[in-house]
Amino acid sequence: MPEKPLPEKPLTEEPLTVAGLSEAGLLARIFPRLEIGGAHSSAVLLGPGDDAAIVSAPDGRTLISIDTQVQDQDFRLTWTNGYRTTGFDVGWKAAAQNLSDINAMGAAATSMVVSLTLPPETPVSWVEDLADGLSAAIKELGAVNCSVAGGDLGRGREISVTVAVLGTLAGGKPVLRSGARAGNVLALAGTVGRAAAGLALLESESDFTSLNRGQRELLDVQCRPQPPLAAGPLARSAGATAMMDISDGLVRDGTRLALASNTVIDLDPAELKRLAESLKPASDLLHLDPLVWVLGGGEDHGLLATFPPGVQLPPGFTAIGSVQAPGINSGPGVTIAGHAAGTGGWDHFAE
Repeated sequence: MPEKPLPEKPLTEEPLTVAGLSEAGLLARIFPRLEIGGAHSSAVLLGPGDDAAIVSAPDGRTLISIDTQVQDQDFRLTWTNGYRTTGFDVGWKAAAQNLSDINAMGAAATSMVVSLTLPPETPVSWVEDLADGLSAAIKELGAVNCSVAGGDLGRGREISVTVAVLGTLAGGKPVLRSGARAGNVLALAGTVGRAAAGLALLESESDFTSLNRGQRELLDVQCRPQPPLAAGPLARSAGATAMMDISDGLVRDGTRLALASNTVIDLDPAELKRLAESLKPASDLLHLDPLVWVLGGGEDHGLLATFPPGVQLPPGFTAIGSVQAPGINSGPGVTIAGHAAGTGGWDHFAE
């Protein structure tokens, strides 16, 4: 009996990896997902294809911020609870954290450049998914005048995604960290603590497939943060005296604002309790104090801003404390109802 001939292709094919494509071939798969050659923002005068992109700066000033995500430092491909990080997650977060920095100056993003370092075994579908996540975040978060202008591809031992974003003030002055004054109202736009609660769930032994809706929503904030991009320009128009992105925790970033302004940031314990209540789905499961996440958790990318007394807070902002002058025997910093706050927040180089 003759042997059955082998099929021309295996019934289950191995996924195509970046090692199986040239740089040009991989870029050809990425560009359409970023609408390259299609709907550019008006600021991008020349996109990918030459040695450098060209972007306009009609305001005469250009804001720039840059951030990097590195595999096993900023994200894991597979978390302790079994969740697998998608390329979409990483692309979304790379866009969100950079858009938030421009937002914190009271400005609007106009363009991005993206640098990818990829191990050769990275599935091409994962990289395509990353491009989709970048594009989706730009659109869905409301950065309507921003698009990807170009970037770079490289080979390395782990995945690394670096995004640099440019922005414009379109007239007026930027809102700096150094403008807070005693008597100002301290206000928050967006959330704090939710991304940290999501991270705790990812690092827990609780199988992510068993998480309830409230717990999964917290996990999603860690993987796909929702910075309030409309709030930055609104705060600038309303007369915000100081503002910053909360990326490393309310206390750590509040301390940075306090030091820059030579003031004391005093948090209202009733507001902190309210914020902690929203984290109960995770704190009840993990038996942890949610206030630690509120005070020390980063990566929600909300906005911390100060406003003159009597100013009506713009939509999206809620008062959570006040700005005070430093005491005779104490310098600038963060307090809770007058008492020193002890939660430090995230430090990239701490043990």
